[in-house]
Amino acid sequence: MDEEIEIINTNTRVEKLKNFLNSKRKQLITSLILFILIIIAFFGYQEFKSSSKEKLANRFNSIVTNFETGKKENINNNLIEIIITKDKTYSPLAFFFLLDKGLITSSDEINSYFDILINEVSLDKEIKNLTIYKKGLFNSEFVQENELLNILNPIIKSDSIWKPQALYLMAEFYLSKNQKQKSKEFFNQIVEMENVSPKVKLEAQKRLRSNFSE
Repeated sequence: MDEEIEIINTNTRVEKLKNFLNSKRKQLITSLILFILIIIAFFGYQEFKSSSKEKLANRFNSIVTNFETGKKENINNNLIEIIITKDKTYSPLAFFFLLDKGLITSSDEINSYFDILINEVSLDKEIKNLTIYKKGLFNSEFVQENELLNILNPIIKSDSIWKPQALYLMAEFYLSKNQKQKSKEFFNQIVEMENVSPKVKLEAQKRLRSNFSE
């Protein structure tokens, strides 16, 4: 008797499941199709990114080769086009190639590319901080104190590996302006840091001894 009841209950559950599946058939098929399309789109996008990255790599390498062999026609425009792709690898490479080779000299143009890299490109954290530091270094010769601090503060107020270099830059900036007390404060911050390169700490200590000894 119990076995018969169990069979009836099982059949009832199976019938209910069949009815449920039949009633939800369209929704289930739609969901399955949508899931398959998402999978296809995901792998398609990954393939597209890989292909785009390879094209950028080939283009950048070709530009560098042309420059080194004296073929410099349109090199600035070609590198700028790579910068504005906002690729996390080749946009910085293109910009710093332009900067290091002295192919752009306008401070406004240079800062605009710095801002693209810092604010619009998904750089790794410390690559972004390095870019901020380089922007500060570039601007340190002609901007005012507040402007330089605004540039470097994201590093100075963080635990970035580039923090000691940013502090050192500010210390040197104040020293060049003969603002010795402010300069000393920044050098002291470096000396008091725990996680700092021995070389940077040693240079800060030398500066303190040579410029601020009683």
